[in-house]
Amino acid sequence: MTSMTHRRSARAVPAALAASALLALAACSSSPGAAPASGSSADTEGSQDEPLGGTVTLVTHDSFHIDEQLLADFTSRTGLEVQQVAPGDGGALVNQLVLTKGNPLGDLAYGIDNSFASRAVAEGVFVPYSSGEPAAADAAAFALPGDDTLTAIDYSDVCLNIDDGWFAEAGVTPPATLEDLTKPEYQDLAVVPAPTTSSPGLAFLMATVAAFGEDGWQDYWRALVDNGVKVVPGWSDAYYTDFTVGGGGDRPIVLSYASSPPFTVPEGGEEPTTSALLETCFRQVEYAGVLAGAKNPEGAKAVLDLLLSAEFQAGIPESMYVYPVASAVELPSDWVRWAPLAEQPLTLDPAVIAEGRDGWVREWSEIVQG
Repeated sequence: MTSMTHRRSARAVPAALAASALLALAACSSSPGAAPASGSSADTEGSQDEPLGGTVTLVTHDSFHIDEQLLADFTSRTGLEVQQVAPGDGGALVNQLVLTKGNPLGDLAYGIDNSFASRAVAEGVFVPYSSGEPAAADAAAFALPGDDTLTAIDYSDVCLNIDDGWFAEAGVTPPATLEDLTKPEYQDLAVVPAPTTSSPGLAFLMATVAAFGEDGWQDYWRALVDNGVKVVPGWSDAYYTDFTVGGGGDRPIVLSYASSPPFTVPEGGEEPTTSALLETCFRQVEYAGVLAGAKNPEGAKAVLDLLLSAEFQAGIPESMYVYPVASAVELPSDWVRWAPLAEQPLTLDPAVIAEGRDGWVREWSEIVQG
């Protein structure tokens, strides 16, 4: 049993099973909160002295979380009520944004990751906005080349994780690299989510493209299949059903996150029961942007500023289990010890992703699913 349940499961649910939901998130409070778009280049209406008012609809994935008190403070300060529409995981989110760009689902979108961001930008889903929050300078380091519409909010490393206890008990040397998964001693031990239905699954496919090249990743996947890799629809299926730690399954190797191990410290224990294989990681970045055609664009800018605020950024690790872009945030001590980021994560140029993504997924489907 883990000491805490991941909130990441919704990132990987199959798009076909993800139902749209409209959730009112706001409440009233008299506490001070984040200023609405103050100091930003596009601050035209909102100010501390003149609340914006109205409703802002945030389109996001199901695992978005914000502290209720922080949101109440924001509502008290700005007069804005924030509502959430959650059409699914990262892939489903972008699909819906593209399909509805003439009549957008809301005012602001959060949760578009670098696997899909180039598509949304190319389709003209967002409009330019530059926040004046201090964290915006940190976010700029993750910006897509030539784009001024998306702002990075958080990032993470999608990596293979292993059950340390299983390998110790079995007397098997744990794997360390992607190549290791094709070796006989690891036959039938790994489970990963599919890139067709899972955001981390797509990140893993891209990790293999980055590692083995556009002409070599196909042979790697054929070798994985021959070695008994199990492919399931989503991250939650892999982690909570088939993984030996998360769900009591029979697979001690699972695709998850570099931030997963701290949540496997047993009750009363001192160390995690799992480890992330940092040589297998793909860097995943999540963005937010003001939607073209938004009914409340000024409110959307204020909410984007809230996502970059010191208070929201500080809560990201323990609420959404990813890393905040704000360099000023002090990470939880167990993250510092047990959730280090990869020093050299696998990455792909956004232009390469944009050109190759759909073709890679089609080829993967032919290789793995027949």
